[in-house]
Amino acid sequence: SEIALNMAGFRDEEKRHFPLQDIKSVVELFRSQLSCSVEPNLALLSVTLGYIENVLTNNRAINKVDSGANLEPIFPVVELAPVEALYHKFVCQIKGSVDLSQFTHGVATRELVKKVSDVIWSSLSRSYHTDRAHLQSLYSYLTGNRLDCFGVAFAVVAACQVLGYKDVHLALSEDHAWVTFGDKGAETAEVTWHGKGNEDKRGQPISVGVAEKSWLYLYGFPVQCTRSMEVAAMVSAINPSIDSHTDSIEMASMQQELLWLLYDMGHLRKYPMALGNLADLEEIDPTPDRPPPIQLFHEGIHAGKVYYNNQHVYPYTYLGGHYFRRGQFKDALHCWAQAANVIRSYNYNREDEEIYKEFLEIAHELIPNMLKSVGLSNPQSPALSPASSTDDSSEKSNGRSTPVSVPLSPLLNDPECFAYLLQLYDGICQWEEGSSTPVLHIGWAKHIVQSINSFSPQVRSKLNIILIGDQGEVIKDEEEEKEEEEEEESKKEEKEE
Repeated sequence: SEIALNMAGFRDEEKRHFPLQDIKSVVELFRSQLSCSVEPNLALLSVTLGYIENVLTNNRAINKVDSGANLEPIFPVVELAPVEALYHKFVCQIKGSVDLSQFTHGVATRELVKKVSDVIWSSLSRSYHTDRAHLQSLYSYLTGNRLDCFGVAFAVVAACQVLGYKDVHLALSEDHAWVTFGDKGAETAEVTWHGKGNEDKRGQPISVGVAEKSWLYLYGFPVQCTRSMEVAAMVSAINPSIDSHTDSIEMASMQQELLWLLYDMGHLRKYPMALGNLADLEEIDPTPDRPPPIQLFHEGIHAGKVYYNNQHVYPYTYLGGHYFRRGQFKDALHCWAQAANVIRSYNYNREDEEIYKEFLEIAHELIPNMLKSVGLSNPQSPALSPASSTDDSSEKSNGRSTPVSVPLSPLLNDPECFAYLLQLYDGICQWEEGSSTPVLHIGWAKHIVQSINSFSPQVRSKLNIILIGDQGEVIKDEEEEKEEEEEEESKKEEKEE
């Protein structure tokens, strides 16, 4: 088809951007692709980003100079030849492995999607750790036959684009990826694995995961990408880490500038996690004359509410982490309570391990350290009593779980803060209800009791707890009902007198 022929090679418009010599030239390549009358070339952009990421991370010798914040950036010169060669290798592999005469033209079928997934899957090396960094791009696939979970799903979409199918798109939950296809993207298909599991569900619809109320499938409210949002996903998936302690400043800067380009063009408007990633980058290295991180975090929450039925958890934990790092502990507690309010609508299973670890860190590290920090800065605080002090594990410092010490914080004397704490644990408990896998264990109970005991009985007594039923009705206990009956009887007797 004409589309397939157009995708077969580089156009002059694409070639003129090479060699890429700095971040600005990469941004201009992406700007050109996103502004063009034809679709952005996913394979070209993924190979290019992967090439740069490989040079700046995998092949980079670490020395003390690299950690200097004021260093003149090092950027590789990206020539056209290696990028074009890898791109042609991908195109030839896909077109040589899929006989289009066996499939309908124009709109993809489940059989086609499964076939393309088979081609990518069967090409992967059988001896690598799929959770390693830098395995998300087509560069990794074409040079080492290695991809991570996201990378496989992205490669399937890029391959379908090469074959001329415009209806196959990426769908992203907060920890998984699959594809949509068919008329108006109504069909779904698994094309990759998830986490450490090797279960092969490829070709199957995601309906079972949605019916089981698994967070992994967001109740059927994932980010359903356009081509431009698939470019945003590719950029959001960039990993600047050189090792566990060092990031490439140049790679992070390039990711930040590309995300701003996508933001300005409106392609992050429906993408909460990309907005959160951009906000995190801005918190580390603010860009002049740009919205502050707090605005971006709130835009992510707004997107989750407006476009995804408020089924996304990470926008709230992103903002909660931001408040925590700034020492705004009440706001952090409020965000975590809101995150738990979202998770309560799901049933937990073992594939939801990532969000479990998120809440585990909040409850077992961040909140105990927050309460200890507040207690240490306020000698009058009940948090200093031996019965309510946190255990030694809360003293761990990893840069993320050690908050700023806030002098004379009123947090422990604020009943609203206590209410947020209860809402957090209530949401987690409801997450467990009806689940095939338990969430809470003795370690949770220990931290719950310690956190609650940090608030004095006087503060706890100021809280009026109202139970709401499934239909929104107020649930009253027997004592409350008896008191109301007695009050009604008393009013009735007064009227009669």
